[in-house]
Amino acid sequence: MKHIKGLIIIHTVFMLAALFVLIYLFRKMGTDTVIVGSYSDDELTVYKRIWDDLMLARDADNKRMLTVLLVFWGMVTASGYTLITIMYYRLVRPAMDMQYFSSEIAGGNLDIPLPVRKSNLFGSFTESFDMMREQLKVSRDREIKARKANRDLVAELSHDLKTPVATIQAGCEVLDAQMMRKRESLAEGNPVTLSSDELDSMTEKVSMLSDKAATINSLVENVFRATLDDMEEIRIETSEYDSKVLLDHIKSLQEYGNIVIENEIPECLVCIDKLRMKQVIDNVVGNSRKYAGTDIHVRFGMEEISDISGKKMRFLFIRIADSGPGVKPEELPLVSEKYYRGKNTSEKQGYGLGLYLVRTYMERQGGGYECYNEGGFVVKLLVKVAG
Repeated sequence: MKHIKGLIIIHTVFMLAALFVLIYLFRKMGTDTVIVGSYSDDELTVYKRIWDDLMLARDADNKRMLTVLLVFWGMVTASGYTLITIMYYRLVRPAMDMQYFSSEIAGGNLDIPLPVRKSNLFGSFTESFDMMREQLKVSRDREIKARKANRDLVAELSHDLKTPVATIQAGCEVLDAQMMRKRESLAEGNPVTLSSDELDSMTEKVSMLSDKAATINSLVENVFRATLDDMEEIRIETSEYDSKVLLDHIKSLQEYGNIVIENEIPECLVCIDKLRMKQVIDNVVGNSRKYAGTDIHVRFGMEEISDISGKKMRFLFIRIADSGPGVKPEELPLVSEKYYRGKNTSEKQGYGLGLYLVRTYMERQGGGYECYNEGGFVVKLLVKVAG
């Protein structure tokens, strides 16, 4: 733009100078002619009349010439401005557009379109440049989706590793308790199948396995937390399953402790994401084992709830309860918030993600969740029934 302004200034100064010179030369041409010689009065009268006619004719010619010159000067001046304008729209403005959009793209703004004007000098180039921008945008979106998929995968694997690690830890605790009882029997003189040295060796190995499992669990928790912080959306894909898959999974969690199933599960089809539902149950049962350490009672039933429009919806509920101290009443609304941990959990390892994931997964499966105190801590899961 500075170059165009410079051209306008130079052209204007040059044309004004040309106009000044033109007027100066025109005036020089109008110098009067001196009459030399001696004439009689009659001759002078005739010559004077002729002279006046000549002067009038010359003045008329000069005016016409001046008009022609001024028109020519105006045409040259206008042509110069027109040429500068054409240069601006055909060369300078496209170059300025390219510079602006290049800086925007370099700054990461790939959503701003580049106007394609095929009439200018850079027409084909700007079209190619805009196609490149579109391809960069597609590549960036694809990269974002790939990163998100990787985060989801890491989060799933990290969380799924927690269950086998918890199983190893629980098994180590059982083995350690058995070794302790055998050691006590051996000390009392009762016959046992293992010697004292063998018991010491097994106890040492069980302790080592328990420590390693605790280390793995800590690392998994760290990875899971870092991944969850950056996750924008957790993928949920529901399908119809027989309700007995939920019962089978609960029965498979006996390593968490004694799980008492109080009644039969109603037979129906439920709409769930099988993987997410397993994670929900693992989290609830695992929390009961970690913070209560008592028997875990599970009861099933059917429930009807009306939605906003008044339509009744059927849910299978799973009530999971322990006999521990429960949660302080003022903390109940907060236990399912992200990273919240109660005041009585400081001695237990964790990040406050368990019930947050329970609530999130249940809601996104079309179900629900609630928790309360009733002889211990109770979590009630509402699973949407198909149909």
